[in-house]
Amino acid sequence: MKKLLYISLTTILLVACKNEKTSNSDTAPEASKVETKKTPLQESIARGKSVYSKNCAQCHLPTGNGIPNSYPPLRKSDWLTKKRKESIHAVKYGLSGEITVNGKTYDNVMTPMGLSDQEVADVLNYAMNMWGNKQEKMVSSEEVSQVEK
Repeated sequence: MKKLLYISLTTILLVACKNEKTSNSDTAPEASKVETKKTPLQESIARGKSVYSKNCAQCHLPTGNGIPNSYPPLRKSDWLTKKRKESIHAVKYGLSGEITVNGKTYDNVMTPMGLSDQEVADVLNYAMNMWGNKQEKMVSSEEVSQVEK
């Protein structure tokens, strides 16, 4: 009988403790509920990752390495990070003709993808801040809208 009483009490205590933890999490101080707020650049990069996966990864690969002799790398790309306006133009309107990336010449066609100015900004913020690239100034949709064909 003592064993049964002990088991019953232990079960009740365990259930009560579990319920207490659950109810406490609902009334926990705000500091424990606060998610880390993302900066506008971090939010743009997150959106850009999705745009990149759907539109760019086929040629430039998920790693940003590109395809040798066909599609230039975006990883540690001097062209991408030093030719900002040209990069915006290429993503917005497409690109054909020779370009030199990291000392190697590429001559292929990048077709326009029909992205909105915001999508162009987001995907560039993603690519310009991944794979060893780093840009201090965020690309904005306003900046993209000013680049004309």
